[in-house]
Amino acid sequence: MVLLSVMMCQWNVVDAQLLIKDGETVAFMGNSITAQGWKQGGYVRLIVSALESVGIKITPIPAGISGNKSNDMLARLDKDILSKHPDWMTLSCGVNDVWHGERGVELEDYKKNITEIVDHAITGNVKVILLTATVIGEEDNNNNRKLAGYNNFLRQLAKERGLPLADLNADFQEILGKMETTPESRYLTSDGVHMKPEGNVLMAKGCLRAMGFTDEQIKKGLEEKVF
Repeated sequence: MVLLSVMMCQWNVVDAQLLIKDGETVAFMGNSITAQGWKQGGYVRLIVSALESVGIKITPIPAGISGNKSNDMLARLDKDILSKHPDWMTLSCGVNDVWHGERGVELEDYKKNITEIVDHAITGNVKVILLTATVIGEEDNNNNRKLAGYNNFLRQLAKERGLPLADLNADFQEILGKMETTPESRYLTSDGVHMKPEGNVLMAKGCLRAMGFTDEQIKKGLEEKVF
């Protein structure tokens, strides 16, 4: 009984430090990277498991759709997110806006779409965690250079609105900057975009840090899988 009381006290302290609280609902909005994050070992599954490791059980809402860009996510925000009244939404968007080229979304339109998504979510009493877009190929290339502008906008928006930011692109660049990378490099991704286990762990780590986890809590929550 004493041990249980001590454990509950420890969990209450942890809960006070973290943005996500026990019993809350969290929607994960994104593209195919987020959709695949629900698979075994995916970054979303890792986040849910890590939260449970500190006594926080959430109700997750899957909202990743393959091929989605910012205009697609804006169009389905009410149906897929706001109608379900989550407490939180993580927003992962940007890779397809650049990667799809002429079928993509240019930066100025992306800015408008993302700003509208964030504003609608906040108006609907949904708190937002922004995720910078990861990579389009693991080497330095035109797509990644273009993507930098999209990510800089997300960083600025997070700062202006006081939103938690998981700067996943910075995390990826830090790791890849230590590697010899070519167009064929597949250290973190299976195809330059979608995640290998190492990429999923790195994404989960960045998201958990944005949620208030310490490095020690991340290491424990991911069962020593931190890359």
